[in-house]
Amino acid sequence: MGDVSKFTFAQLQYNGGNWNPRPNAGKRLMWELIKRTSVEARIDTITVRADDINLFEYPFIYMSGDQEFPPLSDKEISNLKLYLEFGGTLLIDDSIGKSDFGFDKSVRREIKRLFPNKPLEKMPTDHTVFKSFYLLNQAYGRIMEKSYLEGITLENRTVIIYSQNDLGGAWSKDPLGSWEYEAIPGGETQRAMAFRLGINIVMYALTGNYKQDQVHLPFILKRQM
Repeated sequence: MGDVSKFTFAQLQYNGGNWNPRPNAGKRLMWELIKRTSVEARIDTITVRADDINLFEYPFIYMSGDQEFPPLSDKEISNLKLYLEFGGTLLIDDSIGKSDFGFDKSVRREIKRLFPNKPLEKMPTDHTVFKSFYLLNQAYGRIMEKSYLEGITLENRTVIIYSQNDLGGAWSKDPLGSWEYEAIPGGETQRAMAFRLGINIVMYALTGNYKQDQVHLPFILKRQM
C-alpha cells in the first residue's frame, strides 16, 4: 500500500504491446516535482492495472507505449471509466508519436470505448493545464510531433490528457545520471519545457477537482463485489 498521503506516480500496466518503454521516466519526474513544488511525493513509481481496485487510491495514472496493443477487457474499461468519472486523471504518452499507427491507433480505439459520445479534442492554449504551475503556451516532449495536447473533458475537468511527444523520453535519466534520449530538435531547452509540462499535469491532477469522497470509494466498491 505504501504511504497514501504522498503523491505516487502510478503507471498503467496492460497486456500486449509495450506498456513500459520509458522505465526511468516517472522516477525522474517525481524527483523534480519534490525539488520544485511543495508536493510531497514518493520517488519510487508503482504499477497498477486498469481492473485493479487500488486504481482509486491514485489521483493520477500514467499510460505509455510505442506499439499497438489488443483491446482492454470490459472490466478494465468499466473500472477505468469509473475512476475517471470519480475524479482520476489519466495521462497517455505516445513514445513514438506516429499518428494513426501502432500505439496511437490503439489509444484512440480504447478512448472511443471509454467515452463513445465524447471525441478527443485539442486542448486550447488557455487550458488550466498550461498554467497550473508554470506558464506554458504549447505541448512539449522528447520529440515535437504535435504542438498541442488532446483531451477528454467531463463537465469542466479534463480526465484524459493525451501527449504524442514522448514526455517520458524527455524525463528519462539512466541509473548513472545521464539523459537517456536526446530532445529533438530543441535540445535541453525543450527538455526543460517537457519537465515543466509534466509538473503542470501532475498539479492539474491534484487540484483539478479531486474529490474528497474518493477516500471512501474503494470500500464502497469492495462491498459491491
